Amino acid sequence: MDLYQHFRAEEQAFIDQALDWKEQVERQYKIVVTDFLDPREQTIFESIIGKNDELKLSFFGGYDQAERKRAILAPFYEDINDRLYQLTVLQGSYHQKFVTLSHRDVLGTLMSLGIQRKKVGDLIVDDGTFQIILDKEIAVFVQMQLTKIKNTSINLSEISFDEILQPEHEWEEKDTTVSSTRLDVVLKEIYQMSRQKAQDFIKKEAVKVNYRIVNDSSFNVEPGDLISLKKKGRSKVIDILGETKKQKYIMRVAKLK
Repeated sequence: MDLYQHFRAEEQAFIDQALDWKEQVERQYKIVVTDFLDPREQTIFESIIGKNDELKLSFFGGYDQAERKRAILAPFYEDINDRLYQLTVLQGSYHQKFVTLSHRDVLGTLMSLGIQRKKVGDLIVDDGTFQIILDKEIAVFVQMQLTKIKNTSINLSEISFDEILQPEHEWEEKDTTVSSTRLDVVLKEIYQMSRQKAQDFIKKEAVKVNYRIVNDSSFNVEPGDLISLKKKGRSKVIDILGETKKQKYIMRVAKLK
């Protein structure tokens, strides 16, 4: 059976990478630590490994509710602890009186330094403080190079996982029935709007799936997909639970309050 048929065409490169990680652990009995994975990639990786008594798969992003996480795939007998994920948390502060920084401002400045997105986990911005969870290997470089954001001087210091600001992510889950997994149909149900309104948002490029703009109403959502609708908030597809007798999909979704 062709493994790729169960996933999107654009996900094939990640599937190949996940299969390579699996082979490394099975053949060389080594521990594989991945870069940061988004929720959809985490779901794919879990699906590929499946129920395997010989392997141990775990994820960690610095705190319980982290969206972006690194994965460790290891032989079943290995002991996995937080230290193995090789994460560092940097905290910066700034004067709110003179400037307001957003998640986009911090991420944009990081990317301008030539840092790959996969090397950075969650970014938390809150009341004059921001925190960056990132690959330990680039932490010193970031501390040396990230000295200004929007012409505001920044001082970065390393903090512990216990000091991470816990974002108040309160997701409201529900099980619902949809006629298809098309993006416009799912938006209609989650955000309680007409299908035409959902299509208008998509055409205006106001919808992101897994941090990427999707402008195709027929795009099919999958478990693990994180959806962002401009000015309407974020939601996610947790699972597709099955089909009804009328061939409709039973879907578990959640919306951020």
